[in-house]
Amino acid sequence: MTQCQSANCSTAQHIQDQSEQDAAVRGSLERIRNKFIVMSGKGGVGKTSVSVNLAIALAKKGFKVGIMDVDIHGPDVPRMLGIKGMLGLNGNQKLVPMSCSENLTAVSIESLSASKDDAIIWRGPIKHGVIRQFIGDVEWGELDYLIIDCPPGTGDEPLSVAQVISDAKAVIVTTPQEVALGDVRKSINFCKVVKMEVFGLIENMSGFTCPHCDKEIDLFGTGGGEKTAGDMGIAFLGRIPFDPNVVSCGDSGTSFQEQYADSAVTKAFANVAGRMAETVDG
Repeated sequence: MTQCQSANCSTAQHIQDQSEQDAAVRGSLERIRNKFIVMSGKGGVGKTSVSVNLAIALAKKGFKVGIMDVDIHGPDVPRMLGIKGMLGLNGNQKLVPMSCSENLTAVSIESLSASKDDAIIWRGPIKHGVIRQFIGDVEWGELDYLIIDCPPGTGDEPLSVAQVISDAKAVIVTTPQEVALGDVRKSINFCKVVKMEVFGLIENMSGFTCPHCDKEIDLFGTGGGEKTAGDMGIAFLGRIPFDPNVVSCGDSGTSFQEQYADSAVTKAFANVAGRMAETVDG
Protein backbone atom coordinates (compact mmCIF):
# COMPACT_ATOMS: atom_id res chain seq x y z
CA MET A 1 0.00 0.00 0.00
CA THR A 2 1.38 3.40 -0.97
CA GLN A 3 1.64 6.32 1.45
CA CYS A 4 -1.24 8.08 -0.33
CA GLN A 5 -3.46 4.98 -0.13
CA SER A 6 -2.66 4.65 3.58
CA ALA A 7 -3.56 8.29 4.17
CA ASN A 8 -6.83 7.88 2.27
CA CYS A 9 -7.74 4.81 4.34
CA SER A 10 -6.96 6.68 7.55
CA THR A 11 -9.12 9.63 6.47
CA ALA A 12 -11.98 7.33 5.50
CA GLN A 13 -11.80 5.53 8.85
CA HIS A 14 -11.81 8.88 10.69
CA ILE A 15 -14.90 9.99 8.77
CA GLN A 16 -16.66 6.70 9.55
CA ASP A 17 -15.75 6.94 13.26
CA GLN A 18 -16.98 10.54 13.36
CA SER A 19 -20.23 9.55 11.66
CA GLU A 20 -20.78 6.72 14.14
CA GLN A 21 -20.19 8.99 17.12
CA ASP A 22 -22.51 11.65 15.65
CA ALA A 23 -25.21 8.98 15.45
CA ALA A 24 -24.51 7.88 19.03
CA VAL A 25 -24.74 11.47 20.30
CA ARG A 26 -28.05 12.02 18.47
CA GLY A 27 -29.38 8.72 19.80
CA SER A 28 -28.59 9.64 23.42
CA LEU A 29 -29.99 13.16 23.15
CA GLU A 30 -33.24 11.92 21.61
CA ARG A 31 -33.90 9.97 24.83
CA ILE A 32 -33.40 13.02 27.07
CA ARG A 33 -36.43 15.28 27.16
CA ASN A 34 -34.96 18.42 28.76
CA LYS A 35 -31.37 19.64 28.94
CA PHE A 36 -30.17 22.43 31.22
CA ILE A 37 -26.66 23.85 31.40
CA VAL A 38 -25.85 25.55 34.71
CA MET A 39 -23.46 28.45 34.15
CA SER A 40 -21.85 31.27 36.10
CA GLY A 41 -19.90 34.32 35.05
CA LYS A 42 -17.28 33.77 37.74
CA GLY A 43 -16.17 31.21 40.29
CA GLY A 44 -17.20 31.20 43.93
CA VAL A 45 -20.94 31.70 43.43
CA GLY A 46 -21.94 28.14 44.33
CA LYS A 47 -22.71 27.00 40.78
CA THR A 48 -21.96 23.30 41.36
CA SER A 49 -23.92 23.32 44.60
CA VAL A 50 -26.88 24.74 42.66
CA SER A 51 -26.45 22.11 39.90
CA VAL A 52 -26.39 19.25 42.40
CA ASN A 53 -29.30 20.53 44.45
CA LEU A 54 -31.46 21.26 41.39
CA ALA A 55 -30.83 17.69 40.21
CA ILE A 56 -31.75 16.33 43.64
CA ALA A 57 -34.88 18.50 43.84
CA LEU A 58 -36.06 17.29 40.42
CA ALA A 59 -35.32 13.66 41.32
CA LYS A 60 -37.30 14.07 44.56
CA LYS A 61 -40.29 15.11 42.43
CA GLY A 62 -40.14 11.71 40.73
CA PHE A 63 -38.33 12.70 37.52
CA LYS A 64 -35.50 10.64 36.03
CA VAL A 65 -32.49 12.96 36.20
CA GLY A 66 -28.88 12.77 35.05
CA ILE A 67 -26.14 15.21 36.01
CA MET A 68 -23.18 15.59 33.66
CA ASP A 69 -20.11 17.21 35.18
CA VAL A 70 -18.15 18.89 32.38
CA ASP A 71 -16.00 20.96 34.71
CA ILE A 72 -12.99 19.04 33.41
CA HIS A 73 -10.35 20.76 35.55
CA GLY A 74 -12.34 20.99 38.79
CA PRO A 75 -14.93 18.20 38.93
CA ASP A 76 -16.74 18.51 42.28
CA VAL A 77 -20.03 16.78 41.50
CA PRO A 78 -18.96 13.27 42.68
CA ARG A 79 -17.77 14.60 46.03
CA MET A 80 -20.96 16.60 46.60
CA LEU A 81 -23.11 13.58 45.72
CA GLY A 82 -21.00 11.21 47.81
CA ILE A 83 -20.21 8.87 44.90
CA LYS A 84 -16.88 7.11 44.51
CA GLY A 85 -15.26 4.62 42.19
CA MET A 86 -14.88 4.29 38.44
CA LEU A 87 -17.52 4.17 35.72
CA GLY A 88 -18.23 0.67 34.43
CA LEU A 89 -19.15 -0.68 30.99
CA ASN A 90 -22.32 -2.49 30.02
CA GLY A 91 -22.70 -5.26 27.48
CA ASN A 92 -22.84 -2.72 24.63
CA GLN A 93 -19.50 -1.27 25.73
CA LYS A 94 -21.17 1.93 26.89
CA LEU A 95 -20.25 3.73 30.09
CA VAL A 96 -22.76 3.30 32.89
CA PRO A 97 -23.47 6.45 34.97
CA MET A 98 -22.92 6.30 38.72
CA SER A 99 -26.17 5.80 40.65
CA CYS A 100 -26.84 8.41 43.33
CA SER A 101 -30.46 7.48 44.11
CA GLU A 102 -33.37 5.72 42.45
CA ASN A 103 -33.96 8.68 40.11
CA LEU A 104 -30.53 10.32 39.88
CA THR A 105 -27.37 9.27 38.03
CA ALA A 106 -24.14 11.15 37.32
CA VAL A 107 -21.08 11.18 35.09
CA SER A 108 -17.86 13.08 35.78
CA ILE A 109 -14.28 13.00 34.54
CA GLU A 110 -13.28 12.20 38.13
CA SER A 111 -15.07 8.87 37.76
CA LEU A 112 -12.69 8.01 34.90
CA SER A 113 -9.49 8.98 36.74
CA ALA A 114 -7.42 6.61 38.84
CA SER A 115 -6.84 9.37 41.38
CA LYS A 116 -9.10 12.32 42.16
CA ASP A 117 -5.93 14.38 42.67
CA ASP A 118 -4.72 13.87 39.08
CA ALA A 119 -4.39 17.15 37.16
CA ILE A 120 -6.24 17.26 33.83
CA ILE A 121 -4.09 19.21 31.37
CA TRP A 122 -6.09 19.38 28.17
CA ARG A 123 -6.63 21.90 25.40
CA GLY A 124 -9.99 22.79 23.91
CA PRO A 125 -10.31 20.14 21.15
CA ILE A 126 -9.72 17.29 23.61
CA LYS A 127 -12.29 18.69 26.04
CA HIS A 128 -14.78 19.02 23.18
CA GLY A 129 -14.24 15.34 22.32
CA VAL A 130 -14.73 14.27 25.93
CA ILE A 131 -18.01 16.18 26.20
CA ARG A 132 -19.25 14.40 23.05
CA GLN A 133 -18.23 11.08 24.60
CA PHE A 134 -20.04 11.95 27.83
CA ILE A 135 -23.21 12.03 25.72
CA GLY A 136 -22.74 9.46 22.96
CA ASP A 137 -20.68 6.85 24.83
CA VAL A 138 -22.76 6.90 28.04
CA GLU A 139 -25.88 4.79 28.59
CA TRP A 140 -28.04 7.58 29.99
CA GLY A 141 -31.26 5.81 29.08
CA GLU A 142 -34.59 7.64 29.19
CA LEU A 143 -34.22 10.88 31.17
CA ASP A 144 -36.66 13.65 31.97
CA TYR A 145 -33.81 16.07 32.75
CA LEU A 146 -30.09 16.30 32.12
CA ILE A 147 -28.33 18.89 34.29
CA ILE A 148 -24.95 19.94 32.90
CA ASP A 149 -22.53 21.50 35.37
CA CYS A 150 -20.03 23.75 33.56
CA PRO A 151 -16.94 25.56 34.82
CA PRO A 152 -17.22 29.32 35.36
CA GLY A 153 -16.93 31.70 32.44
CA THR A 154 -17.59 31.41 28.73
CA GLY A 155 -14.77 29.16 27.57
CA ASP A 156 -14.40 25.79 25.87
CA GLU A 157 -16.83 23.72 27.91
CA PRO A 158 -20.00 25.86 27.64
CA LEU A 159 -19.19 26.53 23.98
CA SER A 160 -18.91 22.78 23.31
CA VAL A 161 -22.21 22.15 25.10
CA ALA A 162 -23.88 24.86 23.01
CA GLN A 163 -22.55 23.25 19.82
CA VAL A 164 -23.30 19.62 20.70
CA ILE A 165 -26.61 20.07 22.59
CA SER A 166 -28.40 22.65 20.50
CA ASP A 167 -31.62 22.56 22.54
CA ALA A 168 -29.94 23.05 25.94
CA LYS A 169 -31.31 25.89 28.06
CA ALA A 170 -29.11 27.94 30.39
CA VAL A 171 -29.66 28.44 34.10
CA ILE A 172 -27.30 31.19 35.21
CA VAL A 173 -26.14 31.45 38.82
CA THR A 174 -24.97 34.64 40.51
CA THR A 175 -24.61 36.16 43.96
CA PRO A 176 -26.09 39.58 44.74
CA GLN A 177 -22.75 41.41 44.78
CA GLU A 178 -21.96 43.67 41.84
CA VAL A 179 -18.68 41.97 40.90
CA ALA A 180 -20.61 38.74 40.27
CA LEU A 181 -23.43 40.52 38.47
CA GLY A 182 -20.99 42.21 36.12
CA ASP A 183 -19.63 38.81 35.07
CA VAL A 184 -23.05 37.18 34.83
CA ARG A 185 -24.09 39.72 32.21
CA LYS A 186 -21.27 38.33 30.07
CA SER A 187 -22.73 34.83 30.43
CA ILE A 188 -26.13 36.11 29.32
CA ASN A 189 -24.57 37.78 26.29
CA PHE A 190 -22.61 34.57 25.55
CA CYS A 191 -25.93 32.73 25.34
CA LYS A 192 -27.28 35.33 22.94
CA VAL A 193 -24.22 34.99 20.69
CA VAL A 194 -24.41 31.17 20.52
CA LYS A 195 -28.23 31.28 20.27
CA MET A 196 -28.79 29.35 23.50
CA GLU A 197 -32.08 30.01 25.28
CA VAL A 198 -31.64 31.40 28.80
CA PHE A 199 -34.17 29.70 31.04
CA GLY A 200 -33.49 32.07 33.90
CA LEU A 201 -31.24 33.40 36.63
CA ILE A 202 -30.80 32.24 40.22
CA GLU A 203 -29.48 34.51 42.97
CA ASN A 204 -27.48 32.24 45.28
CA MET A 205 -26.25 33.02 48.82
CA SER A 206 -29.02 35.59 49.07
CA GLY A 207 -29.52 36.44 52.72
CA PHE A 208 -28.56 34.62 55.91
CA THR A 209 -30.76 34.12 58.95
CA CYS A 210 -28.81 34.32 62.21
CA PRO A 211 -29.39 31.10 64.17
CA HIS A 212 -29.20 33.02 67.47
CA CYS A 213 -31.46 36.03 66.94
CA ASP A 214 -33.33 35.02 63.74
CA LYS A 215 -32.36 38.34 62.17
CA GLU A 216 -31.78 38.22 58.42
CA ILE A 217 -28.38 39.48 57.31
CA ASP A 218 -27.54 40.34 53.70
CA LEU A 219 -24.00 39.00 53.56
CA PHE A 220 -23.52 39.82 49.87
CA GLY A 221 -26.31 42.35 49.39
CA THR A 222 -29.70 41.44 47.98
CA GLY A 223 -31.91 42.04 44.97
CA GLY A 224 -29.11 42.43 42.44
CA GLY A 225 -29.93 39.18 40.68
CA GLU A 226 -33.58 40.05 40.21
CA LYS A 227 -32.68 43.53 38.94
CA THR A 228 -30.11 42.12 36.51
CA ALA A 229 -32.63 39.58 35.21
CA GLY A 230 -35.14 42.38 34.65
CA ASP A 231 -32.58 44.60 32.95
CA MET A 232 -31.46 41.77 30.64
CA GLY A 233 -34.98 40.59 29.86
CA ILE A 234 -34.72 37.09 31.33
CA ALA A 235 -36.71 35.22 33.97
CA PHE A 236 -35.72 35.49 37.62
CA LEU A 237 -36.02 31.98 39.09
CA GLY A 238 -35.59 32.88 42.74
CA ARG A 239 -33.23 33.39 45.65
CA ILE A 240 -31.34 30.63 47.46
CA PRO A 241 -30.48 31.70 51.03
CA PHE A 242 -27.00 31.22 52.45
CA ASP A 243 -26.81 28.29 54.87
CA PRO A 244 -23.49 26.96 56.26
CA ASN A 245 -24.97 23.47 56.33
CA VAL A 246 -25.03 23.45 52.51
CA VAL A 247 -21.24 23.71 52.64
CA SER A 248 -20.80 20.96 55.24
CA CYS A 249 -23.17 18.62 53.40
CA GLY A 250 -21.38 19.25 50.12
CA ASP A 251 -18.02 18.49 51.73
CA SER A 252 -19.29 15.26 53.29
CA GLY A 253 -21.24 14.10 50.23
CA THR A 254 -24.58 14.00 52.01
CA SER A 255 -27.86 15.39 50.73
CA PHE A 256 -28.71 18.71 52.35
CA GLN A 257 -32.31 18.35 51.24
CA GLU A 258 -32.66 15.01 53.01
CA GLN A 259 -31.10 16.25 56.25
CA TYR A 260 -32.82 19.65 56.28
CA ALA A 261 -36.10 18.95 54.52
CA ASP A 262 -37.93 21.91 56.09
CA SER A 263 -35.20 24.50 55.55
CA ALA A 264 -35.59 27.66 53.47
CA VAL A 265 -32.88 26.41 51.11
CA THR A 266 -34.68 23.12 50.43
CA LYS A 267 -37.95 24.98 49.79
CA ALA A 268 -36.18 27.42 47.46
CA PHE A 269 -34.70 24.61 45.35
CA ALA A 270 -38.08 22.86 45.28
CA ASN A 271 -39.65 26.08 43.97
CA VAL A 272 -37.08 26.42 41.17
CA ALA A 273 -37.45 22.73 40.27
CA GLY A 274 -41.22 23.26 40.21
CA ARG A 275 -40.83 26.11 37.74
CA MET A 276 -38.63 23.90 35.56
CA ALA A 277 -41.26 21.15 35.66
CA GLU A 278 -44.15 23.51 34.89
CA THR A 279 -42.65 25.45 32.00
CA VAL A 280 -40.84 22.74 30.04
CA ASP A 281 -41.62 19.22 28.85
CA GLY A 282 -41.57 17.53 32.26
